Parts: sequence; C-alpha cells; structure tokens
Amino acid sequence: MTSSLLMQHTIASPVSCAGVSLHTGDMVDMRILPAAEDTGIVFIRTDLDAHNRVPARYDAVVETTLGTTITNAHGVTVATIEHVMAALWGMGIDNAMIELNGPEVPIMDGSSEPFVFLLECAGRTAQRAPRRVIEVLRPVMVTEKNSTARLLPQEGFVLDITIEFPHALIARQQAQYDFSETTFKQALCRARTFGFARDVEKMRSMGLALGGSLHNAIVLADDGILNDGGLRYRDEFIRHKALDCVGDYFLAGGIIHGLVETTRPGHGINNALLRALFADPANYRIVTAEDISRPVRRPEVAEAHTSAHI
Repeated sequence: MTSSLLMQHTIASPVSCAGVSLHTGDMVDMRILPAAEDTGIVFIRTDLDAHNRVPARYDAVVETTLGTTITNAHGVTVATIEHVMAALWGMGIDNAMIELNGPEVPIMDGSSEPFVFLLECAGRTAQRAPRRVIEVLRPVMVTEKNSTARLLPQEGFVLDITIEFPHALIARQQAQYDFSETTFKQALCRARTFGFARDVEKMRSMGLALGGSLHNAIVLADDGILNDGGLRYRDEFIRHKALDCVGDYFLAGGIIHGLVETTRPGHGINNALLRALFADPANYRIVTAEDISRPVRRPEVAEAHTSAHI
C-alpha cells in the first residue's frame, strides 16, 4: 500500500447532484460533505427533523431486494446505497456525510460513474488518522439457495466472481479483479445495473423500479438489448455485479484485505458474508494501514472455519 493510502481521507469540498430514485421514482437532491476522521460514511435525511442520521454499516442493512437498504435505531432508512458506496471505496474516501431529501439515493445513469465524477470534482484531503483495515485471518463461507460467497486470507483485495443468467447475452461469466493491479475507475465504475423487460410490470406492481428507464438501466428483451448504443463493456453485466459487491463490502467499516470468491452474488449474500466474517473475532483482525505489513500467524486450515446457510 502506497504512503498516500495509509491515512484516512475525506473530500476537500462539498459537491451535489440531483436525480430520480430507482424504486420510488421521486426526484432526490443529494449533497456529499467532508467529515472528520473516524466518522465513516453517514447518510443524513434532510427531509426529516429528528433521528435523521443513518451510518452506513453492514449490521444496519435491513433489506436487500433489488438494492441495499440501511436503517438506524429509530427506523429511518436509506435505500439503494451500493453505487455511491462503491464510488467512495473506489476513490479512497473513508469519511463523508451524504445528505438526501428523500429515502433513496438517486440512481443517476445506473452506474457509479456519476458519483466518481462528483468525487473527482470535490477533491480528496488526507487526514491524520490511519486507515482502518480488516485483515481476513481464516476462511469464511456462506450459501444462500444457489449462491455462494467465500472470503479467504489475501494481501490486498481481490474479487473473483461468477454470474449466471438464463439469457443468451449473459449466460455464465467469470472474472477476477485484483485491485492492487487495477482501479475501480478503470475496471468497474461505468458498468450499469440491468434488468429484464419481462419483469418490469411485476416489479412495478410491487412498488419497485418506478423510476427505472432506459436512461438508468440496461433492459434486456428476449432477443437483445433495448438500449440505444448497446453495452459500455462487452461484459458489462458481470462488471456491474462486481461493482455492487464492492459497494456492499464497504459497509464493513474499513478496507477489507482478503480474497472474495462468489458465485451468483446478490445484495443478500454480500451482506451475509460480512455478518459471518464479524460473527467470530478469530476470523479477522482490525489494524491500521501502517500495520498491515506486520506478520501475523494464521491458522493452517483446509476448510472454511465459519459457514452459514441462509
């Protein structure tokens, strides 16, 4: 880890944007503000007068259907946080306050690119406290129906992902992203969320995807893509699923050093993996980025020590 990444960072100046929310369909104003050391990422619902701060943490996740929703002790929620969380992780922002005048983050174009652009405009400021690193010490595995996720000791952060959908343009895809060799901006940030035209009416009858359109999602018909211009990447589907994973894993409250191997991931199993990791203190240690090169004696294991079935 380079010296510039040893310390915590916040943004240098406030930035703002506005856009439609994916599920409610409402217009939302969002502002990202600098925050003090050790604040983490905190959402603030400006449409509420009290109890309106919602820290972004894995143990605050209450809903994972078509997005990640967090809550505070008073039941105040913020939905669809994964794309902005991924951008914050990718741009190395440890501490920020995010103001919203509604219950859901704007979807923008369905990727993290607009948020990456905002953070680049804001600039980044180093702080005095060292970065918090969650070092994986032994294997952790969770399963959920036909999905699996396994976390293994590894220097740095590596994501090995496999997806499978019954559509000719997706089918089965596998990719590995080693973030010591590539950046989030280079590899993932432009990949958009996607869905199937046949599911639109069902989702809307459930009160979901009311703000969805060809401007903020890839929509697949049985015989192709409905969006003009096609895909941004040949493998945009797996890249977006990886983007979602990155955003969900940043709810760990620090930078994970480990290898994630995941098949058919979704927001539910992403969160379950973090809950399994932190369920046993023997699975990890929390250190500063300055300490991460210090040797640690890991148990010699062939099988995952922690597992869960959902």
